[in-house]
Amino acid sequence: MSKSSKRLTPKQKERRKFMRSIALAVGVTGISLLGMVPVVGKWVERLRPPGALREKEFLAACIKCGQCVQVCPVEAIKLADLTDGLGIGVPYIDSRAQACDFSCDGLQCVLACPTGALIHEISFPSQVDMGIAKVVQPAQCLAVLGQGFKGQARGADFQGKLRYADIDRWNPIKVADHPYDLELCDLCVRQCPIEISIAECAAEDQREPKGKVARVAQRQENECPPKHAIELRNIDGAMTPVILEGCVGCGVCEMICPVEPAVIVMDASDSRANSRGMRT
Repeated sequence: MSKSSKRLTPKQKERRKFMRSIALAVGVTGISLLGMVPVVGKWVERLRPPGALREKEFLAACIKCGQCVQVCPVEAIKLADLTDGLGIGVPYIDSRAQACDFSCDGLQCVLACPTGALIHEISFPSQVDMGIAKVVQPAQCLAVLGQGFKGQARGADFQGKLRYADIDRWNPIKVADHPYDLELCDLCVRQCPIEISIAECAAEDQREPKGKVARVAQRQENECPPKHAIELRNIDGAMTPVILEGCVGCGVCEMICPVEPAVIVMDASDSRANSRGMRT
C-alpha cells in the first residue's frame, strides 16, 4: 500500500471505492453497447441452423444450450462470439467454411433443440428455409468461362466436409480428400443436396419402374424435393448457374465453389417466405 493510500480517511476510502465501482459499471456498459452495435446498425444476419425462426423470435427462443452444435455431423454449426452483440452464444453457420449438407438426413439439430427455436415440424431438407443463394460473381464463374476443374475444390488444407454417398453413405469426409476432374465445372449443381436427393429419387424410380406408383404413395410429403434448387443454364452462349425456387439456403454451393471469392454466396436475410424456419 502506498503512503498516499495510508493517509486517506475512511470516508475518502469509501468515496474512492465508490468511484471505482462507477468506472467499472461505465466500462461494462460501454462494452455491452459496443456489442449492440451490430444489432443497432442492422448487421448482416448470420445463416442460422435449419428450421430457425425469424431472427428476433429465434434470438428470444434460443437458450444457447449448444445441443444443435453437438449433433451436427459436419460440425457446420458454431456459437457466436462477442462480435455478434446480442447474438453471443447463439448458433450460426459460416457456409463458406462449412455448409450444412444435411448429412444427418433426419435434421438432428432440429430434433435436438429443446425450445422450438428450430421448429420441429420440419422433417426433410426441402422444407428448410435458411435463406437463399445468390450469384454475385458470374464473370468469375468457371462454367461461364467455359472452363473445367481438376483437383481439390478448395485446396489441400481446406477442412470442410461433405457426405459423398458413393464413398460412404453415412460418414462425411473432407472435401480435400475427394479430388474432381470435370470437363466443365458444375460443382455448385453437382454437390447441391437438393439436386442430389432429386437425382437419387429419380434413379430409384428408374431402377424399379413397376413399383414406382406404390413407392411414391409410401413416401412422405417432401421426402423427395418437389422443386429443383440450382442449374446451369445457357445464357447468351455461356453456361451460367441459376438459383431456382427449390433453394433452401444450405450453403453447399458457396462452400464448394473453387473460385475465390466465391461466385455464389448465401443471403440469410432473403428467404422465400420472408421468415425463417419452414418453407410454405
